Amino acid sequence: MGSTAYWVNRTKRHGLLAMSAIIITAGAYLATPPPDFRHRFSMATAYASLAFFVASLWLGPWNVLRRRPNPVSFDLRRDIGIWAAMLALVHTAVGLTVHLRGRMWMYFFKRLHPLAIQNTKFGFANFVGLAAAILFLLLLAISNDLSLRRLGVGRWKAIQQWAYVTFGLTIAHGVAYQMIEKRKVPWVVVFACLSVAAVVIQTIGWKRMGRKTD
Repeated sequence: MGSTAYWVNRTKRHGLLAMSAIIITAGAYLATPPPDFRHRFSMATAYASLAFFVASLWLGPWNVLRRRPNPVSFDLRRDIGIWAAMLALVHTAVGLTVHLRGRMWMYFFKRLHPLAIQNTKFGFANFVGLAAAILFLLLLAISNDLSLRRLGVGRWKAIQQWAYVTFGLTIAHGVAYQMIEKRKVPWVVVFACLSVAAVVIQTIGWKRMGRKTD
């Protein structure tokens, strides 16, 4: 009975998260100027993913600030992180078709013969974005109880800590594209507010944890 109730609650939570993802993505899509569907959908999933990612980064420090238990892994943070990763991977898949239709390799290379790296701001944005996507895939792969049991708490937590590197790469990717596409002020403000919110709450949480260990 307990196991059944657990999965019913988990399913309900994922239903709510799916609905939230659809609403945020739809809102961002409608706010992006038409007519290019792929560009609008890429933008929408990028901002939705960032919103979910920031929410997942808030939960641990928020528990610390409220003096609540903050376990290594808990379902709400994990489930929000799962949706952040899935949206990020959708963004990556769609984003790689936006600027260079049919020439995906040009996101990373200026030419293939002889091989020349895309050592421009555009190339930088794409390389760090690809690195973030790979890490999102890794984090998604371990977002389950089976991985936690097989890896053990120490190894699982060490891999999960790469979420902070993923966040840094995501922000670098986002900043670069803000400049490349000369995004309008509202988009920049939303991006900046989400980014700063994550950094602030994480910093406060670390300081509070540091005081506890002193």
